[in-house]
Amino acid sequence: MKTILFNKTECGVDFLLNVIHDSGIAQSYMLSETHNADYFEIIVFKKGNGCVYIDNRKIEIKSNSILFISPYQLKKWEVNIEALDFTILIFKEEFLNEFLNDKLFTYKLLYFYQYDHPMRLDLDFEKIQGTCNILQEIKSELVSPNLDSAHIIRSLIYYVLHRLNRDYANQNHLPFQIDTSNYAYAFKKLLEEHIKEKQRIEDYSDLLGISRITLNKAVKKQFHQTATQLLKNRLLTEIKNELLYSNKTISEIAFGLGYSEPNHMMRFFKKQTGFTASEFQSSYQNGSLS
Repeated sequence: MKTILFNKTECGVDFLLNVIHDSGIAQSYMLSETHNADYFEIIVFKKGNGCVYIDNRKIEIKSNSILFISPYQLKKWEVNIEALDFTILIFKEEFLNEFLNDKLFTYKLLYFYQYDHPMRLDLDFEKIQGTCNILQEIKSELVSPNLDSAHIIRSLIYYVLHRLNRDYANQNHLPFQIDTSNYAYAFKKLLEEHIKEKQRIEDYSDLLGISRITLNKAVKKQFHQTATQLLKNRLLTEIKNELLYSNKTISEIAFGLGYSEPNHMMRFFKKQTGFTASEFQSSYQNGSLS
């Protein structure tokens, strides 16, 4: 499977961030075969058509919408690029966290690492145009940098990411407050790093150096679901991706995720989805899953 790496030379400055508004370049990003990338993507569509498959979800590409994709999510595009009007913001996690002096910043944005709600935000034309204007201003600073460009880019990127976070929270009726302890965000980060080998809440509370009760309280306050629910949703996505995109057997997937018996994993999968592995694969191939 192809992994697209961030290409710093495209913007010509020492930033692991870029704004793309060129269908010729975008053809290198919107591939029709399954692939992933090592950066975040925020894609603003003025005009949309077709769909994209991200992990195991099919997402329609609509006009006046924004798509959020996290690093290494599996994706496959079915679009006519020439019929689209879009702008893409891409950036590396470590760059943004250092640039904004917050190592958990990307985990505080509700639309990234999102497994429970849509990865698309629908807005009116004025907000879409306003977002594109900000991204174009960032692009101008990247291609023609001045001594104060880093400060301007920092303020613009901070504003647009938080503005979209508020709109996303409103659209999906999500809680919108900051966890001052950071335990909830740190838990999400650890899930991304360790889900393949750690599937017990105690594993994560130990890593954080807090009790299970403290962790669950922080997660429930921030995300309105328990830590166990968050872990199960993340684990379920991992199993689905293995079933759809790897050539592994059920036993290989189960043992790779730390299950002592394949049947244990499949009981979990059936309980969460209502499907057996073969039913899930067949439904996905037939396009009946969304």
